[in-house]
Amino acid sequence: MNPNPPVVLAVAGTDSGGAAGLAADLATFAAHGTHGACVVTAITAQDTTGVRSIHVTPVQMVADQIDAVLDDLPVAAVKTGMLGSPEVVRLVAERLAHLPLVVDPVLVATSGAVLGDEAVRAAYVAHLLPVAHVITPNAGEAAALLGTDGAPDVLAAALADLGPSVVVTGGGTSGTCTDWLAVPGQAPVALTHPALETRNDHGTGCTFSAALAALLARDVPLPDAVRRAAAYTASQLALSKDWNLGRGRGPIAHTQPMPTHPIEENR
Repeated sequence: MNPNPPVVLAVAGTDSGGAAGLAADLATFAAHGTHGACVVTAITAQDTTGVRSIHVTPVQMVADQIDAVLDDLPVAAVKTGMLGSPEVVRLVAERLAHLPLVVDPVLVATSGAVLGDEAVRAAYVAHLLPVAHVITPNAGEAAALLGTDGAPDVLAAALADLGPSVVVTGGGTSGTCTDWLAVPGQAPVALTHPALETRNDHGTGCTFSAALAALLARDVPLPDAVRRAAAYTASQLALSKDWNLGRGRGPIAHTQPMPTHPIEENR
């Protein structure tokens, strides 16, 4: 029996507030019993209220990081977040297409800050989406990638026509939330789960896609992996729903529930 955990690689940017990006990815990988490796594509000066500045990592440095990981570790799956430049999008498509590739097409932060311009969007469509195993846009990102509005199921089907399986993640603050799973050549399937009302949702998309990548690394079939990633994300939102961290959209929990221990009366 192999004692080693599966290795999952995150290719993404940092969030100095610790809510999204690599902070969310690595914590989520650990929660799923996988070993997280990382490639830093950008450094953001960011908090719960917004993104103050961005430093995009030079493409050669991104390539060196990818090579360092692949030359040494048996990567089982890859998750991408903010990629920062069209050159890095193309690099990821070239170097990592042979692995199960979960693409979270990060174009806009929770605060509304633009994290990927038109050149990045075009590079996603031309280079990365066709080689991705699954992509996880929200409805706004799906519409931006396609350059057209539409119902989430229609957007999911249109993106699946480009090659990858697609999960268009839902929104909402009450009642139910519906994600749409589209596999190339099949009709989109609605996956409904309870929605949770909370302002502490910064990092939700990163957490969902990282959980999905970790589950795929463990050979969980895609439909089940999508459901389990959504359930995990919902549990983390529930854990942090009453937190009061930061002045803006607070972070989704990257912690686990604290264990309870009996009090030792005679200590």
